[in-house]
Amino acid sequence: MVESQQRSDRTQRELLISLVGGILMGLTTAPVKAWPLAWIALIPLWICIRRSSSWKSTLSYGLVWGIGFHGIALFWITGIHPMTWLGVPWLASLTIAISVWVFITLWGSALVAIWALLLQRFPGSTVLAGTALWCLLEGIWSTSDLWWSSLSYTQSPFNLAILHLGQLSGPNAVTAVLVAFNGCIAESIAARLNQKSDFRSTLISGFLLIILAHGMGYWLYQNSVSVRSPDTFKVGIIQGNIPNEIKLYSQGWREALAGYARGYQKLADRNVDIVLTPETALPFLWTNPNQRYSALSQAIRDRQIPVWIGAFGKQGDRLTNSLFTLDKTGEIISQYDKTKLVPLGEYIPFESIVGKLINRLSPLEARLARGSFEQIVKTPVGQAIVGICYDSAFSQLFRQQTAAGGEFIITASNDAHYSSAMQWQHHAQDVMRAIECDRDTVRATNTGYSAIVDHRGITRWISERDRYQIHSGMIERRRSQTPYVRWGDWLVPLLWIMVGVGWVRSQFTN
Repeated sequence: MVESQQRSDRTQRELLISLVGGILMGLTTAPVKAWPLAWIALIPLWICIRRSSSWKSTLSYGLVWGIGFHGIALFWITGIHPMTWLGVPWLASLTIAISVWVFITLWGSALVAIWALLLQRFPGSTVLAGTALWCLLEGIWSTSDLWWSSLSYTQSPFNLAILHLGQLSGPNAVTAVLVAFNGCIAESIAARLNQKSDFRSTLISGFLLIILAHGMGYWLYQNSVSVRSPDTFKVGIIQGNIPNEIKLYSQGWREALAGYARGYQKLADRNVDIVLTPETALPFLWTNPNQRYSALSQAIRDRQIPVWIGAFGKQGDRLTNSLFTLDKTGEIISQYDKTKLVPLGEYIPFESIVGKLINRLSPLEARLARGSFEQIVKTPVGQAIVGICYDSAFSQLFRQQTAAGGEFIITASNDAHYSSAMQWQHHAQDVMRAIECDRDTVRATNTGYSAIVDHRGITRWISERDRYQIHSGMIERRRSQTPYVRWGDWLVPLLWIMVGVGWVRSQFTN
């Protein structure tokens, strides 16, 4: 009885320790932005896993760590409440917001729980196996339609040296260093607690890794600084600041048309080459005939400066969330359709099965069609790499367009219903995409943060929140291809080859 109680008390202590570690990782993101904590936040969980003798306890440790991390990092999702302006009753809106937050928190926590269980199965080469497992799982999760909180983005936009490892193999290169360093420290502590003599070598390996990784990243950063492109153009950005409460109604349409026409004219007077507007800046169906006589179309014909317009397009019998390129006469010459749609907000998962049920529970419409992965966007200022809002979290989408000849990145978003924490995290995602692809990036958002980020990840300009703003700046057209753009995420297969080699060697030496 006493022994059973002791085990229970120990499990409870280790659950609390794991939760604290997850909370520390959650604090690395906005709004706290304590990014150095990412280098120690995984250590408590790792030690608890190594001390655990029960798969149930191990599963619980991973789950509570994930809840601490994702619950804090993704708390901004509750900003969708209240949705009364969409016709959702206040209490139903609160229920939807909390349910979505709980679901995406558990979805992210499932990754950590699975990782914890699998890590327990690797008694040898634990650091390497733990790193390979985490990167593999992040890669799998990032192919789903629910993805945001990679460990790598905890370092963005502050730790530019380590973020430049993304040029080698994408976000998993950054994640791998974070997990491996935490693992080395955790294994060293565990060895010390078990009075093993090799704890010093593991500790030294961890610090050598972090020094070498930052040194390599700094070298890549300096190399990016030294290679500049003389081929540039001048872009204008309009942050429309149209509240979501009126955005979809006639008042919002009138304010949007007037505000974007006014901003366009002012930017044309600054001799910009093209103007960028946010996601659904004009929240209605945009076609050449039905917009021919709008104030913005008239301004375009008068000033003859091309523009990227965020609006809705058409794909069959469904709308698309699109960014249209209009030439100097106001005619559509290219179109990008948002690829990564928001579940429930823009499409219904397994619609044929649960669509009718969701329609009964919620008045929200979720019927957009998604764009293809192979879109190529030609514009008057060169070939663009485009992302709309949620697209920013998916590095492979930007890699694909860069490999196909994209010369610069433009992203358009509407984060008006979220807090500054989400808006800053969104900016952090775009900084990573700029570095990975070695491309200058232009961001236009409805209420913030609009920005210009150069190919090194340096934010040259960022807007204020909840203000109507316009800005202009120079953008490089770049044609370089980083190892990540050329070969994708080659690091994960390499890690697993190393795990396999280590396992074979251990079989021969035992």
